Amino acid sequence: MKKTILVFLIILYVSCSIDDPDYRYKLLPIQESETPQSFKFGEVDTIKVKYTLPNTCFSFHSLYYEYRDTTRIVAIRTLEKLEETCQEISVERELKFPVKVSQKEDYIFKFWKGKDSDGKDIFEEKIVLVEE
Repeated sequence: MKKTILVFLIILYVSCSIDDPDYRYKLLPIQESETPQSFKFGEVDTIKVKYTLPNTCFSFHSLYYEYRDTTRIVAIRTLEKLEETCQEISVERELKFPVKVSQKEDYIFKFWKGKDSDGKDIFEEKIVLVEE
């Protein structure tokens, strides 16, 4: 009987625990970007982007880098802490990332700048030529 009560209490405790995360993922816009004029096919080159963390509740998580044919969509993926008191101090950051030039077609980079008043994505587009 004691074991049954203990098992019941453990199940009750586990089922009542709050599993809601205290953070969320959020995309941040690219403030500035630097791309080379051209890539050389088969080599690795570097692109530099600048972004701003809006307050101390935001931290860098990863680079959002989506392939669509010859287009690359780029943004910054962050973690935002939800249940903390944040200081309203914005922090500018810079990120360099490698690009393996594996296609012979020109690359179209679309750097995400945010959303307009209608909720549509805004991009800055840069074309990088590929030389053989």
